[in-house]
Amino acid sequence: MGWLAAGDAYEVALVEGGVVARSRSAAADSPAGALPEGRTGALPEEIRDRPEVQELQRFAEWLERHAAECAAQVDAWMVSSLPVPTGLLARLWPDEAWRSALRDIVVVGDGPGETGFLRDADASGELRVVDLDGETVRLAPRTVTMPHPVLLPDLAELRMFAVESGMTQGVEQIHRATWHKPADIDGAACSVREFAGAEYRSWFHLSSRITSLGYKVSGSSAVDRILDGGRVVTASVGMSDPYTEEKAWTGDLSWSDEDGYRRLPLAEVGPVAWSEGMRMAAALHAGRTVTEDGAA
Repeated sequence: MGWLAAGDAYEVALVEGGVVARSRSAAADSPAGALPEGRTGALPEEIRDRPEVQELQRFAEWLERHAAECAAQVDAWMVSSLPVPTGLLARLWPDEAWRSALRDIVVVGDGPGETGFLRDADASGELRVVDLDGETVRLAPRTVTMPHPVLLPDLAELRMFAVESGMTQGVEQIHRATWHKPADIDGAACSVREFAGAEYRSWFHLSSRITSLGYKVSGSSAVDRILDGGRVVTASVGMSDPYTEEKAWTGDLSWSDEDGYRRLPLAEVGPVAWSEGMRMAAALHAGRTVTEDGAA
């Protein structure tokens, strides 16, 4: 985006998501699109209330919200492993925010050999991906999935390849923390206590931690709704009563059906729901209160 006049003495532009200013006199000696050498780009007081500056700031805020919404949508496609039309990816790709969220996400096409890191999507609907051999492959399936990492059989190799290639995903996929259900789990049980008992200074401190992680508080639980294998499952971590306790603690982790009326035996919890539920419980446990001597 170019520079816009803001009064007689300054020009403003969006640089790295923020509104910056430069003097019009110094701009003549600067390369096109650059700030004058030694300038910080801070907005001078006399132009902060000008309409063009405020409009540019509102546009910057919109771009930030748009980027967050794009990343959230790609994250939802990935967690649920939903099929996404390749034609849709081609239409979204020219948008920088969508491209940042989609670039280097691992996609899977029609066949077992059609797996790789997404690098491009052209107008014809054809995708370019980089496979584990480092080869660029062209794919043209009707849809692709962006699998949850717990469903990727080559996850360790994908992680190693990404690190060696310097790839950075805009949406956390291959480096997302994952948990696999133990083979010796009591399938008839309905809860897990591995991360229970995390102490917080108050119920409000705990609820703030929950919402900051993107989860919701429902009644006396932290909850996360997960689409796993076409079925919606609700993972819940119990919370202590805010009206009877000065401090707060996390409770057991359990899973229920979509309506929340029936708790699922652990044998019925799918791999994605298990991993995402454990991820939530672990994150709440990690945010627990730590005393001055370092004890949790």
